[in-house]
Amino acid sequence: MDSMQIQIPSISENIRIVESFIDNAKDQYSLDDDIYGNIMIAVTESVNNAIQHGNKNNSTKNVILRLLLDTDAIRFVIRDEGTGFDYNNLPDPTAPENLDKPGGRGIFLMKNLCDEVAFNDEGREVELCFYI
Repeated sequence: MDSMQIQIPSISENIRIVESFIDNAKDQYSLDDDIYGNIMIAVTESVNNAIQHGNKNNSTKNVILRLLLDTDAIRFVIRDEGTGFDYNNLPDPTAPENLDKPGGRGIFLMKNLCDEVAFNDEGREVELCFYI
């Protein structure tokens, strides 16, 4: 199994580093454009959530992004140093009362763009799986 990993301080501008990481993975593993777009959106959204909600924009806390390549899937594991969250009780972003709210769609997007989404360690770790 191939793997790559980066660790970044919780600064929103570091999303550029994540985008480069994904671009490198696309080139190294010859990912097709369809899956690449889904990966880019889902992984950057997850890292943004880790920076903003998990680590509360605290630049002394880090986000770890790991890529694991298997024969039939590519997995991205995003881990923050926050307190976690209750991923079983999230508001439905498609409910009428939430449609005009500016946030709350990140996990909804991830679940719709990935083949599998798993939360571990009380929400401090998110695993995004894409079948290849």
